Amino acid sequence: MRTPTVLTVVAGLVAATAAAGLMPRPPELGRRQTGDADLAATARAAAGDPEGLRGLAVAVVDGGRVRVAGLGDRAPGGPAVEPGTPFEIGSIAKPLTGMLLAHQAAAGVVRPDDRLTAVLPDVTGPAGEVTLAELASHRSGLPRLPLDSPGAMLSTWWATSTAGNAYAGNDVDRIVADARGAEPDDDRGAVSYSNFGAALLGQALAARAGVGYPELVGRDVLRPLGMAATVVAAEPGHLPGDRAEGATASGRSADPWLGAGYAPAGVGVWSTAEDLVRLVAAMLAGTAPGADAATPRFDAGDDSRIGYGWFTSRHHDREIVWHNGGTGGFRAYVGYDRAADRGVVVLGNTTRDVDPIGLRLLDVRGAAASESTGLDGWIGAALALTLTFLGGLSLWSTARRGKDRVTVLSDAVWAVVSLGLAHRFGDWSVVPGWLWPLGTALAGVAVVPAVRRWRALPVVAGAPAWRRWTGAALSAAFAGLAVVVILT
Repeated sequence: MRTPTVLTVVAGLVAATAAAGLMPRPPELGRRQTGDADLAATARAAAGDPEGLRGLAVAVVDGGRVRVAGLGDRAPGGPAVEPGTPFEIGSIAKPLTGMLLAHQAAAGVVRPDDRLTAVLPDVTGPAGEVTLAELASHRSGLPRLPLDSPGAMLSTWWATSTAGNAYAGNDVDRIVADARGAEPDDDRGAVSYSNFGAALLGQALAARAGVGYPELVGRDVLRPLGMAATVVAAEPGHLPGDRAEGATASGRSADPWLGAGYAPAGVGVWSTAEDLVRLVAAMLAGTAPGADAATPRFDAGDDSRIGYGWFTSRHHDREIVWHNGGTGGFRAYVGYDRAADRGVVVLGNTTRDVDPIGLRLLDVRGAAASESTGLDGWIGAALALTLTFLGGLSLWSTARRGKDRVTVLSDAVWAVVSLGLAHRFGDWSVVPGWLWPLGTALAGVAVVPAVRRWRALPVVAGAPAWRRWTGAALSAAFAGLAVVVILT
């Protein structure tokens, strides 16, 4: 075997071996459990494949009997999940906001057919003409989010891609200002999910009551139900200290979502399985404040109807009243079957869907054990594959045919940076993690011809030297920016 071949094989093996210790690994549901042992075992079986999960808190109310359990870990290497561990619950706050509407309507404070501008006068223009009932049932025609500028779209995309806070800076004044420039689309009257609409509903009800939304939902819903552990956080200092840490299904740490304007839609809302099962039990009994919000009123498609925040879906011969929630690092599900007198709560601290677990705990036939890969997952998988191998392939080509040292050095830097970007942004719950060491091996292999040709290459060649150096400087600057992104 010739010496270059031996060097190439050795370089690839060394690179792959070194990378194996850093191989991306998605979270996996830990073996620790707390609370009711039988429920924990049932929930673990319902979860199926443990990959993509880290911790779960579950609760079941069956015939008035409540059981709670925790599975796995709050954070990597952290304490075990307990039934009282706080999780971000996201859009499960929307049924709470719907219950506020039903409660205030029953008290004669507002009417469901009141226009938004009559309750929140600061909202003028077309958006002010939608009704409270339309906002509560996602029939207002308002967008999911008011992304009316390239900057807003880019900011939201970036926060989503980096598992950051997608609602930073969205206080009450901001969403009111956004509402003044919003206009319902032609689908007004049909169900089209809108975080924006749910947020406006909650802020309108709070304005009519003369208090902030956290105070209103606490006074009218949470405290009457004994939900003392449910928190609406407007800033980092309000976050529960013993909370679970969120992560994507591929293991990337996620920032909590904070944005007071969107609190009624579920931003900054934390709760526990123990607290939420109180809500479910009261909804089953019909004693919760504003329980009429769950009455199905409008067609939502796919064998589903919607009331004020609560969905009712048919599964064969079963009707399940439910809502789920998702943030940058958490998933949540609450649901109940009134005919069977059974309800469930499932909270997870990664972005793997927990709805199937909840449906299985409700004994719904045919509930899948895990979610299929969505668009975000396929995008993450494409990033993982492309970035893992693109840098090494480019360096291999440049090392064999490059005209100067500047090009070779630039491609060598980007081979390393691309691997870092793949590790950071790839969805390794879809793509097997062992592909990343293979991409590292390819980059290591490409180093051999680059080193062998280095002395024979001029520093710069081809275009004028100033242009080549300018290009190299820009490439270095972008590489530096990429490194900052990888490390943040």
